[in-house]
Amino acid sequence: MSVSIGDVERAAGRIAGHVLRTPVIEVSPGLFMKLEALQHSGSFKARGGFNRALSAGTLPEAGLIAASGGNHGLAVAYVARSLGVRAEIFVPTVSSPVKVAGLRALGAEVTQVGAFYAEAYEASVKRAAETGALDVHAYDQAEVVAGQGTVGLEVLEQTGGVDTVLVAVGGGGLVAGITVALAGRARVVAVEPELIPTLHRALEAGGPVPVGVSGVGSDALGASRTGALAYEITATAGVESLLVGDEAIVEARRAMWRDHRLAVEHAGATAYAALLSGAYRPAPGERVAVVVCGANTDPATLV
Repeated sequence: MSVSIGDVERAAGRIAGHVLRTPVIEVSPGLFMKLEALQHSGSFKARGGFNRALSAGTLPEAGLIAASGGNHGLAVAYVARSLGVRAEIFVPTVSSPVKVAGLRALGAEVTQVGAFYAEAYEASVKRAAETGALDVHAYDQAEVVAGQGTVGLEVLEQTGGVDTVLVAVGGGGLVAGITVALAGRARVVAVEPELIPTLHRALEAGGPVPVGVSGVGSDALGASRTGALAYEITATAGVESLLVGDEAIVEARRAMWRDHRLAVEHAGATAYAALLSGAYRPAPGERVAVVVCGANTDPATLV
């Protein structure tokens, strides 16, 4: 595959000291939560952002540029500030005001354009060609995928080993990276909103295809098609994609706050929704880890 376990292991060494080793909690016997919601900038995205930037060597004067529904942009802005360079972030108009405010607080230059991620991405590519800034893709770059895969390495180390890892999917960078990291050591199950089935449809069609984008997870899981790398890696590995409805995601988010005092966005609760809704039913004695991927939300909406 185009991203190897060696790439993930080298990424882990490269970004060590720049990202947090986020905690794992065992919420019930054999059920673990990997709290990437506590990562710098509020999501796992800082891992891929740092690996992409640090892999590039000397960064251009124009700094970093990215398109994002919010979380990736926050991560790239955090990476740029940490490394002392500029960040320019393009976000769709659907992006959460909380995330847009966070981008500006991190010192990024923010441009809102288009209704969906794909339109913001087109604008960012054009701008990068004009300025020479380093493009940090939200999910479809080998360095980004390898960086996200470090989550999987930590899950194995911190739990002593699990049978299955449930991962929410937007563009697919996280699930692809974790699939590479866990190959031969644990099963990876993708979880997607019914209203944004990017990987699900790609696996059915034999390649990435465009899908509609709507629903409660659209600001973070709103890629209109899965990445080429994510499709290649997950299809080769036989990853299964499960779909969960918006009501299940909303209830999972409420349950995470009510039962565990974890404040997460809807995307951060999507993988857990597969368990609570019964979309995924662990076998007796199965050890399962849920990746809690993002916390950039308005706390006032938790109840």
